[in-house]
Amino acid sequence: MSTVPVPRAVLTDFGGVLTSDIFEAFETYSTSVSGDPRLFRTLLGSDPAAGALLVEHECGRIDQAAFERGIAELLAPRGIEVPAPGFVDAFQALLKPDEEMLAAMRALRAAGVPVAIVSNSLGDDAYRGYDLAELADTTVISGEVGVRKPSRAIYELACTRLGVEPSDCVMIDDLEHNLRGAERVGILGLHHTDSARTVATLAEWFAISV
Repeated sequence: MSTVPVPRAVLTDFGGVLTSDIFEAFETYSTSVSGDPRLFRTLLGSDPAAGALLVEHECGRIDQAAFERGIAELLAPRGIEVPAPGFVDAFQALLKPDEEMLAAMRALRAAGVPVAIVSNSLGDDAYRGYDLAELADTTVISGEVGVRKPSRAIYELACTRLGVEPSDCVMIDDLEHNLRGAERVGILGLHHTDSARTVATLAEWFAISV
């Protein structure tokens, strides 16, 4: 018999959970500008200067234009040209709504389940075309609050805004290190790898129909 407590509130990532796979979008865009599908994942994950730019942008300390200029300057010596400004918007255009996950968020809210979107922002218009107020009771966007996942503070803020204890929440994210951050404050982590599987888990916990 499972000893995992059933949560009563949901925190969810945005990109890669409520949208199509963010890593596939990175690979598609990377291939289009360099022929190397791993270009941006490797750059942002392994280059300290690129990683610092990402942190500064996600925390709202530099805007999209400054982030794009910085990345373009890092890529130029490698003979790779990306439009600055413009490449973040081009990347974001590759992300499509995950209609099954969006329907699940609407069903949760209709059932009275508190929902928060907890997202590391990338770009000024990452959420354009999405009715966030329909999908969640509150949104905690890293660039607006000055702290990013996997910091404990961003999860604690989301719980405070929802008026719930961390131990009553589940966090849905496609990145396991973000879930480890949530788990450090007592939030149950749900690793999102497949929409059908995530929705089935939510349906079991919250008795929703999607």
